[in-house]
Amino acid sequence: MKSLLAAVDASAPPEITRARDFALPFVSDQQLDTGENTLAHADAVASILKTMGASDTMQSASYLVYACEHLNRPQDILTKTFGDSLAQLAMETTRLVKVQRQARAVQAEHVNTPLDNPAAQTENVRKMLLAFSRDLRVVMLRLASRLQTLRHYAAAKQAVPPSVARESLNVFAPLANRLGIWQIKWELEDLAFRFLEPDTYKEIASLLSDKRSQREAQLLQLREQLQADLNAAGVVALVQGRPKHIYSIVRKMRGKSLGFEQVLDVRALRVIVPDVAACYAALAWVHSHFAPLPDEFDDYIAKPKVNGYQSLHTVVRSHEQQPVEIQIRTQAMHDHAEQGVAAHWAYKEAGSKGYAGVIAGGSYDAKIAVLRQLLAWERDLSGAVENKGLLDDRIYVLTPDAAIIELPQGGTPVDFAYNVHTNLGHRCRGARVDGVMVPLNTPLKNGQTVDVMVAKDGSTNLGPSRDWLNPELGYLASPRARAKVRAWFNALASHETVARGREAVERLLQREGKTALKLDDLAAQLGFDAADDLFAVVGKDEFSLRQIEAVLKPPEAALTPDEFLIYKKSKQGEKAAEKAVAGGVLVVGMDSLMTQLAKCCKPAPPDAIGGFVTRGKGVSIHRADCANFRELAARGAERVIPVAWSAPKASDAAVYPVDVAIEAADRQGLLRDISEVFAKNKMNVIGVQTQSVKTTRGDTAWMTFTVQVADSAKLAQVLGAVGLVEGVRSARRR
Repeated sequence: MKSLLAAVDASAPPEITRARDFALPFVSDQQLDTGENTLAHADAVASILKTMGASDTMQSASYLVYACEHLNRPQDILTKTFGDSLAQLAMETTRLVKVQRQARAVQAEHVNTPLDNPAAQTENVRKMLLAFSRDLRVVMLRLASRLQTLRHYAAAKQAVPPSVARESLNVFAPLANRLGIWQIKWELEDLAFRFLEPDTYKEIASLLSDKRSQREAQLLQLREQLQADLNAAGVVALVQGRPKHIYSIVRKMRGKSLGFEQVLDVRALRVIVPDVAACYAALAWVHSHFAPLPDEFDDYIAKPKVNGYQSLHTVVRSHEQQPVEIQIRTQAMHDHAEQGVAAHWAYKEAGSKGYAGVIAGGSYDAKIAVLRQLLAWERDLSGAVENKGLLDDRIYVLTPDAAIIELPQGGTPVDFAYNVHTNLGHRCRGARVDGVMVPLNTPLKNGQTVDVMVAKDGSTNLGPSRDWLNPELGYLASPRARAKVRAWFNALASHETVARGREAVERLLQREGKTALKLDDLAAQLGFDAADDLFAVVGKDEFSLRQIEAVLKPPEAALTPDEFLIYKKSKQGEKAAEKAVAGGVLVVGMDSLMTQLAKCCKPAPPDAIGGFVTRGKGVSIHRADCANFRELAARGAERVIPVAWSAPKASDAAVYPVDVAIEAADRQGLLRDISEVFAKNKMNVIGVQTQSVKTTRGDTAWMTFTVQVADSAKLAQVLGAVGLVEGVRSARRR
């Protein structure tokens, strides 16, 4: 290993050497779970990346990935030492390695899963898509690392864990195929198949070896003759032999039920020419000098494969009547076939920031090409399972910066905006999909590029629309996005309620001359953790201002024995008590005590009532459910006396003031219409307080009417009539 390390040190560019030196003390004596020395593995990965045309940064990352797990704060340390781009690449690759390790552990429990069953790939593919969206260079790093792992097992002649071999064949090789990186695809397939089906692999390898010298001699003669004849015909061409890939031969044998001798591309040549015109000229010459086999011609130049692969494929019979496959392509097509779409971006580093991190180098179109290939791969998997798509519960769309966003099936531009950032969702006002303006409730499709337009800063309408929460309108398919919209409106309503409560409390303090009192101290006295908690319950009319008044006023001194009238049970006293009436209230057990109706709750017959003996003001009459009365009773239970309404007389025209709280949508004539209801029901209005504020539901009016009633039971009927007035949302007694 020392000779290998010395060679790497001597030839590596400074950036790679610095990364390697940084990782050296952490990984030089470490082993991967495969048994391979970590540093040797990183060296090999860097070498593979170099042959693929990867940048120095990508090769450097092959070392830092394995150093991450030995650092306490890897993100911060790597960013400070190597910059954000390299740190992000190393971190994203490390995260994906952990995800795939967990996926293999799950798959290991299902060893009988067929090799080509997409169900074994689904979650892994999904995680890879999201990881690759953040940094496309992760693709190259993972492919190179997996190839080296298989090479290590092959060189060490060790058995590969079935989950690793299956993942290589079902996930990594299809990924390389989708991206057109053939040099990686073929080797991954052959190595993985070698470990998964060793007997079949050896059988096909043996068949290829039989008469190899004779076959190779024939191919060499044909290759030299073909190149000479094409050049003589004016077609500049380089003719090469093409490697035989055992796994592809097995797939053809199984897929078409063929014997080994019936596989037509066991003998194959590749012709490389300068341009497209020369491709067709070479094809014409080949077909004119050899007998082509019917139905064995494919024009991938006129109609490229989905991953961009281009070439002419034909099968002809040699002079010995042996089938020979001939591929004809330009040098550019050949480079693309070897390195695929990765060839467009692997050589460079963009250096610019994009969505969620660093965007890999190369043109935007090249990055889109890579991502679209990954999405196409996902769609193929979805359709591979009979009667049900594996990933049909979600879609993947692209941001303008070429990042992949995962959404539920039926996701809309609004879902997309909330997935990217909550604030982007709140401010979303329009969207372009693939450059075309669409309604915000348009269902998105796999692979589309979405660009969201937002409300400008300072706009009066920066929040979401309530229509988005209407399921019939189809604006939101994501529960997560719906929760964010609801949270916005809940926060808005809470803010309005707190503001309303604050205003009421501050008015009370001003009226009582207590403006110097700290609001937090007042809230604490009333048992609240913060002032806003007090304002919230006051704003919702769940806490009476009278309770605050009770705290603001100093407690009354306890009555002396001379001041407090003690009830003495006697027959004369009981008879006198039955007749004692003051202010329309029968005071049980007391004779001729002065009474007054409490202003905090404004009792009226036939309300259940209670009495409290005050200092110097007689008996204060409260409703039994009055919060102030309960508080007074708790502080001085000995001063509570039973009271009851006196029986009404025919000539009695006593009326009592009652407060009514009304919430309504503010409009012109609202006060007049509500007052008319009270007038029609012969209830005199003696006081009105109104307040109007702007809310999400428009202008809202809060009104307090003080009306005189002889019987509070009739008030419920009148409030029902008030509730029928246009715009009234609630009407209740305070």
